Amino acid sequence: MSASFILIKRNMKLFFKDKGMFFTSLVTPVILLVLYVSFLGNAYREGFTSDSPGTCKLSESIVEGLVGGQLISSILAVSCVTVAFCSNILMVQDKANGTIRDLRMSPVKSAALSVSYYIAALTSTLIICFTATGVCLVYVAVVGWYMSPADIFFLFLDILLLVLFGTALSSIVHFFLSTQGQISAVSTIISAGYGFICGAYMPLSSFSEGLQKIVSFLPGTYGTALIRNHAMQGVLGEMQKQNVPASIIEELKDSLDCNLYFSGNRVSTSTMYMILSITIIVLIGIYVFLNKSEEYGG
Repeated sequence: MSASFILIKRNMKLFFKDKGMFFTSLVTPVILLVLYVSFLGNAYREGFTSDSPGTCKLSESIVEGLVGGQLISSILAVSCVTVAFCSNILMVQDKANGTIRDLRMSPVKSAALSVSYYIAALTSTLIICFTATGVCLVYVAVVGWYMSPADIFFLFLDILLLVLFGTALSSIVHFFLSTQGQISAVSTIISAGYGFICGAYMPLSSFSEGLQKIVSFLPGTYGTALIRNHAMQGVLGEMQKQNVPASIIEELKDSLDCNLYFSGNRVSTSTMYMILSITIIVLIGIYVFLNKSEEYGG
């Protein structure tokens, strides 16, 4: 156990010591927030105002609350996974520079080594994502705050689960990588593509029917929906208090992917949590199996 702790401490120290990698991981969500506010904020704002019926015009504070919730949920849903891939790069760098050979020649067990990579990446990613969440919540407080303490609690829970998912997924992918070039290629693909396939950049309702069916099998889609639900639950509840028809609120939830459907049936929040939790357990199991196979394979 002491060996695992030392390795975890070593891995985290190397990650935070690399100022370029650390600040890139930390600043990326903030940059996304600035870009979203600058370029997508008006588009979201116009969408909420133009789509509302003439008999049900939304107040400016409600619109700003909707825009803020959609923006931060998109950013956090993506960052939890993309930052995990950045935080876990040390696992591949040790292979690329030969450090892994020295570590395996030491008395340290292979299990302790693999666990240290996972926990160090998980902890580093959580630090960055929770910090980014704090920044996002400050933004929401400025533009239109409707979140309750329960919403904030579940938002952090969603982020924890999505980071566990992202770290497990990155650990499996990085297990098969061994060069800096491969790291760059995978990081580029994940950064460019994950936001689209998880429904963060574009609502799934805007996808074709075939593509919607495909992404409904991806666990990241449900992680995005959980974050979006808890980021926007307060403002949607306020709309209900202001006597906005329930049908309009449900249509809005559908268009924002707060409501997700699988084979025509609505997926409940508890089911989303179950899907994400089972996926995390399965991915961690695969990661453990891969490391065990490598150990026995020599």
